[in-house]
Amino acid sequence: MSGQVRIVGSGLLGTSIGLRLRQHGVDVILDDVSPAARSLAVDYGAGREPSAGDAPVLVVVAVPPDVTAEIVHRELQRWPEALVTDVASVKGAPLAQLRELGADVGRYIGSHPMAGRERGGAISARADLFVGRPWVIAGHDDITYRRAAAVEDLALDLGAVPIEMTPEEHDAGVALVSHVPQVVSSLMATRLRDAPDASLGLAGGGVRDVTRVAASDPALWVQILGANAGRVVDVLRELRHDLDGVIDALAEPTAPGARRAVAEAIGAGNVGVARLPGKHGRTTAFSSVVVMVDDTPGQLARLLTEIGEIGVNLEDLRLEHSPGAPVGLAEVAIVPEQEERLVTELEGRGWTVAGAFA
Repeated sequence: MSGQVRIVGSGLLGTSIGLRLRQHGVDVILDDVSPAARSLAVDYGAGREPSAGDAPVLVVVAVPPDVTAEIVHRELQRWPEALVTDVASVKGAPLAQLRELGADVGRYIGSHPMAGRERGGAISARADLFVGRPWVIAGHDDITYRRAAAVEDLALDLGAVPIEMTPEEHDAGVALVSHVPQVVSSLMATRLRDAPDASLGLAGGGVRDVTRVAASDPALWVQILGANAGRVVDVLRELRHDLDGVIDALAEPTAPGARRAVAEAIGAGNVGVARLPGKHGRTTAFSSVVVMVDDTPGQLARLLTEIGEIGVNLEDLRLEHSPGAPVGLAEVAIVPEQEERLVTELEGRGWTVAGAFA
């Protein structure tokens, strides 16, 4: 990026964008309807407050979905030479609303970083939030590729991977991989509210994985789901159909075809999860090595250090630790051809390998 960048909204995304751009020496202007929120983001070093003479080349609107179009319209009018983008999680609705308002959409292009955290606000912001993450740029017929190039420059400076999609493609995609998973996670977590403490004490990686995003902000998700309701409903109806099939099979598990129905449901999930891209968007299948780690200070750090000394690149890491247990399990993902060497080397260094599988 070259020139000033104005960020409207100093929550998690807006502040994280500012932090990264400041590392590149970009002059970042922060604005927010809340002076306190803006001041907090400034205190964290994400940019400066607006001043007379500002002339941004790019405006990034990072506000809740229900006011995105309104704020984009205002910024387009206020800065007639600037390109304006937003980072809302739905792209079709803001564009349609801007056209209804008669906005100059020849200077607007929606975008969406596929990154976030369960916690919001400037206090949760990170300069590396977008590194390696997809950043959708939702082009439309009223803007040229050349005019929209600044948004691609922004994504690259933030360490993200720009991906071109239409607003329609984007909204259908996030309904499947983001919006419906949020609903499923929240509904599963709801089942835990009145569960016996003894049952919750058995919780391992499975339930934690499924419910991880259930801690998200309800007010924000009411807006997100409402803005993409039609596409979310389509996926949920398909999911309900599949779920009814499993319920019917398990209601009479010894009935002819019941076991096959359950097996096919689980098998279909195997096929689906295998299609998920791995590190940096690659569809590489990784092997997992599960290592027992003593619940004492420094042990996890020692394990990671020794994996590095062995010369094996760590692709992913998951931890599981039951309350009161003297050991935890560290599941490390690596490329399959390094699995045998890693297991041999770790066992030779005194580590207990609890399992290794592709």
